[in-house]
Amino acid sequence: MNELTTAGRLGRVRATAYSKLTLSLRVAPLRDDGYHAIEALTVSISDPHDVVEVEAVPHPGGVTFEVDGETENVPKGMDNLAARAADELLVRAGRLGHGVRLMLRKKIPAGAGLGGGSADAAATLVAIRRMLEVDFDDAQLRELGATLGSDVPFCLEGGAAWMRGRGEQVEQVALPIGLGFLVVVPPFRLATPSVYRAWDDLGHPRAARRVTATGPVAEILPELSNDLEPAAEAVEPRLAEFRADLEAAAEAHALLAGTGSAYVIPAPDARNLAAYARRVSKRLHLPVTPASTVSRGVRLGVS
Repeated sequence: MNELTTAGRLGRVRATAYSKLTLSLRVAPLRDDGYHAIEALTVSISDPHDVVEVEAVPHPGGVTFEVDGETENVPKGMDNLAARAADELLVRAGRLGHGVRLMLRKKIPAGAGLGGGSADAAATLVAIRRMLEVDFDDAQLRELGATLGSDVPFCLEGGAAWMRGRGEQVEQVALPIGLGFLVVVPPFRLATPSVYRAWDDLGHPRAARRVTATGPVAEILPELSNDLEPAAEAVEPRLAEFRADLEAAAEAHALLAGTGSAYVIPAPDARNLAAYARRVSKRLHLPVTPASTVSRGVRLGVS
């Protein structure tokens, strides 16, 4: 038994879905199955985060879905990944007669490379399993998650890990919680499929930049890079200027988050993270979110 599987039927469950931050990403050419193989060092971070609330209702059966908050470019209907996750779990568990009301409160922006959709799907799976006492173990939940999205298995586990294959192979690594980062999202977004297509069209370039890792991260990987950065800049030429402005404001090197458009700055001192974020925000004239590494991808609580 653990926090995710403690017995006791509940009528309503609340789950926090944490962002997935890619610290380094290597990409291989397209495979026969239509996916790119990757090797990515990833961590869960505290902010921005979404909240999933699930409630058992007597009728109608199946899933009803609502979303509010940071909803730009977020699907509002049953094609939303969280709604699909809820529906698929009910189908596989033979619980279609149950009514589940799903409310998604968004703070993770879509198109920023922070894994918001996958985090929402993972939180939904965990919350419904808890609420309805679905007899799925963690391995079964990860297998289901992998059918929904390549990042969902990591988001179900969270913490710090290598992601390999198309992302479904997750190997935990030892990194302490509380490592600090600044997360900055520009006033434009990028679609993941477009960035991968551009990477293929450009002839599979390797990352042009390397950022020297520091602290505990350097014990795992001495340099951090993102092979998709040249493709992201080709899709959205404003990204390179945004990175340059951010690095000047932060006086530090920036890392592209996944397929972008967000960039992150590793913070040298997590104790002064909020003040650092305010200083960079003032110089950049954009919101800057202070974040720190957390031990899991989903945190449950009774709402």
